[in-house]
Amino acid sequence: MISVVRVLAVALALAAPLAEAQTRPLLVDGRQTVYQRVLTRPGAPRFETTGGAPAAVYPAFQPLYVYGTEPGWYQVGRSISSGPEGWVRADSVVPWKQNIVAAFTNPAGRQRQVLFDTEQRLRGVMEHEALPEVQKQILGEVLADNVPAERGIVAAEPPVFVNIVDRLYLMPILDFVQDLHPLNYEENLLMKVASVPLREEAAPSPARADSFDVGIVFVFDTTQSMEPYISRTQEAVSEVVADMADTDIAERVNFGIVAFRDNTAVAPGLEYRTRTLLPLQRRTDQTPVLATIRAATKVASVDSPGFNEDSFAGVEDAIDLTDWNGGGDPFDARIVILITDAGPKDIRDPNARSQIGAKELQRAAQDKGVAIMTLHLKTDVPGEAQHVYAARQYRDLSRFNDDTFYYGIEEGSPEAFKATVSTLVTAMTDVIREARNIAPVLPADQKGPELVNLGLAMRLAWLGRSEGAEAPDVIEGWVSEKAIEDPTKLAIEPRLLVTKNEMATMADLLSQLLTLGEQARGAEDAATFFTQVRDVVARMAQNPDRLVNTDATTLGGALEFLEDLPYESQLMLTTEERWAQSAMNRRQILDGMRQKLVQYRKWLLDPAVWTPLYDGAPDGEYVFAMPFDVLP
Repeated sequence: MISVVRVLAVALALAAPLAEAQTRPLLVDGRQTVYQRVLTRPGAPRFETTGGAPAAVYPAFQPLYVYGTEPGWYQVGRSISSGPEGWVRADSVVPWKQNIVAAFTNPAGRQRQVLFDTEQRLRGVMEHEALPEVQKQILGEVLADNVPAERGIVAAEPPVFVNIVDRLYLMPILDFVQDLHPLNYEENLLMKVASVPLREEAAPSPARADSFDVGIVFVFDTTQSMEPYISRTQEAVSEVVADMADTDIAERVNFGIVAFRDNTAVAPGLEYRTRTLLPLQRRTDQTPVLATIRAATKVASVDSPGFNEDSFAGVEDAIDLTDWNGGGDPFDARIVILITDAGPKDIRDPNARSQIGAKELQRAAQDKGVAIMTLHLKTDVPGEAQHVYAARQYRDLSRFNDDTFYYGIEEGSPEAFKATVSTLVTAMTDVIREARNIAPVLPADQKGPELVNLGLAMRLAWLGRSEGAEAPDVIEGWVSEKAIEDPTKLAIEPRLLVTKNEMATMADLLSQLLTLGEQARGAEDAATFFTQVRDVVARMAQNPDRLVNTDATTLGGALEFLEDLPYESQLMLTTEERWAQSAMNRRQILDGMRQKLVQYRKWLLDPAVWTPLYDGAPDGEYVFAMPFDVLP
């Protein structure tokens, strides 16, 4: 890792007079509910009074609320609820205008990115006419730990993947510039970031290649039309298992099986909506797996309501109910393979179980390190319009990083289907072989770049977990959101660091807006809708834990902490005039809110995603790095 360079301190002297001790932090100018915050520089001392002796030292990049100011000083506290706890010098902190952080994406399929000391140096490399050669030279210097000072490089991305959900690290975005990528002129962010690992943990044991394993969960559509395809899956898996027999990797490939049908309240003969037929577990004998797939060919004996099935319910259970942590020994590569000849039920379908959408399911899976693959059998029965709908939904569902793992089987060909299943499962066994430096069964050109990237991504994530990889330590530098050599690859993902109270506020607001919106049927109701929304916001404002702006002019304006982000919120754009324009427009807005509300409630109930920023932090101020694409 590149050694840290000295960071020039910036004096932040403010001339505001010191007021009496605040019970709440100071507000950002022009805001009613967004508080001023700063981040501590390494070694920042805390003082009981201005000019006194240091009482303690804050950890690097500790977020602090500002309760008061004196020239050259901030009165600060770590919590909104506990009040100020001391003073820091202005030159020992940096202002944090938005609570946004940067997260490295999995580097598979792109080059390692580096951080520059200035925006100008970053632009100079991105706009260089010999970019590939310059980048290759820079990365060679990084690898050799011999970077000339004139490069202005302050740090490099870790060579393995650091999952910000599994291991929260603070890489606050101190500043950003919205720009166009010079290679394709698409929107791009140039970001000034700072970084330090949030938690100190004991160094883990070195990664052992012979410990790498794969967990594959099949999600089968077991309605009437699927019998021949489940049988073909059993044949393909049997052949792969037979090929692995008596090899070192035979016990490193593990399977689980989830089945789905449809709403049993409407068609009781279906027996179940979803069912875990075989949990994902480590087994020395794959006979139960093959027997379970064979038994799954006993498909439903009655028709389900409508052609589309509740496939999202099956995938949701595979993601949420599978023990991907393997009882404390996590599965290193995690795959869900959905097999169906139908599209998913829309959230507006009365027979759909879940109100979560394809994009929200994909995000939940990727944050757990799970890649979803979909084998969609495009049979003759439903017609082209239904195939187009299903393909669009399943492409959104079956993304991992920048690649899509959707496989449409034309005319539902059983032979093409079996070949695809065999390729996907064999490609995942090859991930184990490559981790052990054993020659893969499938050549790269037969797998395709997506499966090659996925295998590499899984190995990099495994190395990151095994070796305790962290973000670059105590640096400030400029980096591009999109990979500098390939703007189709996201390198740094901006996320909003939300507290549990803030997410609960978002969930409360969406829930109440949905109730009002569903009641606003006609044009006259639409006209009074915003008046009712203001009443709801006014009531929420009476709870000190629900930070909402009562002067909002848009649906999302009550959530002031979402403003000024490099993100266009649907709710922030919804004015009273836009809401009243059409019933179709209102329906799309409500559907979007409903899908996101389901995900917010899941996160709120999942203690694994929340992290305290300091010992003794109140539960409502635990934080989560929330992706922009699921903001309201």
